[in-house]
Amino acid sequence: MNKSFYHFLMKYRHAIKKDELSEFANAAYHDHEFPKSSDDYHLLSNYLELNGHYIANMSLFDYAWDLYVEAENK
Repeated sequence: MNKSFYHFLMKYRHAIKKDELSEFANAAYHDHEFPKSSDDYHLLSNYLELNGHYIANMSLFDYAWDLYVEAENK
């Protein structure tokens, strides 16, 4: 994959439509420990499970990850 997951997620920051994905992106931006250069699902998933108090549930991460994989495979 070319872009990190974080870099992909940042395109949802400050979205006009405030939804769970944009809230996740905004929170990840403010999380200074977020693994910004990673494109590893397991590393990111583990990080969020332990430190992602700002993400309502992990299905949101899975949804964002699926969007990321789809975008990177184009």
